[in-house]
Amino acid sequence: MASHRVVVLALTGLLPFELGIPHRIFGRAKDPAGEPLYEILTCALAPGPVRTDADFAVQVEHGPELLATADTVVVPASYELGPVYEEGRLTGELAAALAHIRPGTRLVSICTGGYVLAAAGFLDGRPATTHWFHAEHFQRLFPAVRVDAGVLYTDDGDVLTSAGVAAGIDLCLHIVRRDHGAAVANDVARRTVVPPHRDGGQAQFIERPVPQPQLASTAAARAWVLDRLHEPVRLVDLARQEAMSVRTFTRRFREEAGISPGEWIVGQRVERARRLLERTDLPMEQVARETGFGTAQSLRKHVQAALGVSPTAYRRTFRASGGDAGEEGRESGAGSGAGIGNLPSPDGPSVDAGSVH
Repeated sequence: MASHRVVVLALTGLLPFELGIPHRIFGRAKDPAGEPLYEILTCALAPGPVRTDADFAVQVEHGPELLATADTVVVPASYELGPVYEEGRLTGELAAALAHIRPGTRLVSICTGGYVLAAAGFLDGRPATTHWFHAEHFQRLFPAVRVDAGVLYTDDGDVLTSAGVAAGIDLCLHIVRRDHGAAVANDVARRTVVPPHRDGGQAQFIERPVPQPQLASTAAARAWVLDRLHEPVRLVDLARQEAMSVRTFTRRFREEAGISPGEWIVGQRVERARRLLERTDLPMEQVARETGFGTAQSLRKHVQAALGVSPTAYRRTFRASGGDAGEEGRESGAGSGAGIGNLPSPDGPSVDAGSVH
């Protein structure tokens, strides 16, 4: 299978960290034979040095005509977008560069790279996000865009956007997962030493992303439940692991993870289901039991809500073709938390995972 070409557009004032994200994430994705699944190239508005926001420039060999060869175009952040940021319009040079992009090419932005896609009209009528600091300005400048300032990334099929910095890693991992399944994406995450999956609908601004040492964390409860995903789980049991009241635990969990305990647990169960569907031939009833969803019907409901495809179709895509998931493998921008609420009453009986909604 021919590798998928990703072309990264380097603009003056770019952030070196975000320029490197597509190369690091897509460049680590391999097939079972160890062959790369993506070819990653960089272009600029003109070949030569491109100034960054640091004390060095990067030398780019390719000009904008390379965009015509891309299957996916990635626009990382820049702090020197000029009229794109100030007035919401493209310069003639940038408009001419973007005109090289073929219809149907997948478009991706990281942080303020979304301004470029919006100014070109690619985001009109679509959901999009950018760094929370710029979100209000972004919405005023581009009223036709459906801006969601609170999420890590959005996925509208052929157009995907992310918030700033590390959210670009999350989005690129999401794309690898969408294209080639959870096993490949998890392998990339391990090699990159980052979490394998942060849901796109997770809060962008988390009050306590790194808990202060003197404050109790919810990490022990999360580790505890990961060993028991196949079992019914009550919120009171999670709170007990941290010696907290249910109310305190729920508040602290949302502050640290950006989503409710129920959303997080269902997301972890969906991820485990993906791995079992990709790597085993277990019948659906057993996959449901192993992941804590209880029944095949409940498994189907949650996988369909998270991935937009049934468990059977997901397995067929990633075990038969082993390649691009196409329409069947696409996830919604809401990700594995879609349609999921809190855990049941802490004083109620244990329930199977399919009832956690």
